[in-house]
Amino acid sequence: MRDGILVLNKPQNWTSSDCVAICRRVLGVKGIKKVGHGGTLDPMATGVLPIFVGQATRIMEYMDLDYKTYICKARLGIITDTLDIWGEVVEEKDWSQIKEKSDISAEIISDALMKFKGPISQMPPKYSAVRIEGRRLYEYAHKNQEISQEIRDKIKPRKVYIKHISVINIDIESGELEFEVCCSKGTYIRTICSDLGERLGCGCTMTALERTATGNITIEQAQVTAEQVKSMTAEELEKLFLKPDYPLIHFGEVTMPSDRADYFSRGNSIWWSQLKVISKPDLEVLLETGRAAGTGKIPENARGRRYDCIYRVYQEETGEFLGTGYYDKEENKLKADKVFVEKR
Repeated sequence: MRDGILVLNKPQNWTSSDCVAICRRVLGVKGIKKVGHGGTLDPMATGVLPIFVGQATRIMEYMDLDYKTYICKARLGIITDTLDIWGEVVEEKDWSQIKEKSDISAEIISDALMKFKGPISQMPPKYSAVRIEGRRLYEYAHKNQEISQEIRDKIKPRKVYIKHISVINIDIESGELEFEVCCSKGTYIRTICSDLGERLGCGCTMTALERTATGNITIEQAQVTAEQVKSMTAEELEKLFLKPDYPLIHFGEVTMPSDRADYFSRGNSIWWSQLKVISKPDLEVLLETGRAAGTGKIPENARGRRYDCIYRVYQEETGEFLGTGYYDKEENKLKADKVFVEKR
């Protein structure tokens, strides 16, 4: 069975781990053990959830570069403990009275939302997966345990980047709005809603969230739900797989002849002069990703290799994806980062 990426349309009330488990159960009959997901979605959220199968799980590390796109619905006048409508209501105001007594208009709401564009800081919600002293914040919340001041002091704002934000609809009569946001990894959309409510002085909570894209993987490619996977065979799922290299659009691309491909498959370095450079890494996107992380620098992978030096590697004659490599300028060689083919 080939490796690849299955794009699920995650339904509500499923965790990302639930989705991985059902896929692993179906694919396990073919001996597939490695299954993982790219980017956690809360149980109440829906939309794009890439499931990585087999060797494709090694691509997951590179997904940190990708922006995520969401469509969010929210309601003004409500504040909850989870910052979304599934939490306990802390405060609820009569929107009709707010609308009459204040000068809040669709234009004012839109202008306030647009101010989130660019680099911003967010405090992680108490119902979040941020780990403090070995425990996630939501573990304290679910057990109704008071978070000590010592732990509170360790919860730091996160720098995230809002690449794009736009209003889809504002219903000023009901206080409901819908907007699209494209953002960096780690952005809390429900925090944007909560902060919007603070800026307007009336409170706001998220009522629905759909992820429509992660990188170049879009909702149009999400042809099945986790529920549908239950009744499918491994062979049926395999037909829906994207190739493992599909998300690696920000990397450069090189090809090499078959004899060099065999050499590369064993983890060896290849002289740069023996390669054909098809494209270079997308420097603009990589710099923007660095700014999103608050560093302003080109990001690196877990092995300290800068992403502006990493290339997708293919065999020239067949177009076979061999893996990823990084350019060592001092030695003028392409060195293997991750090899995806068997030794030849």
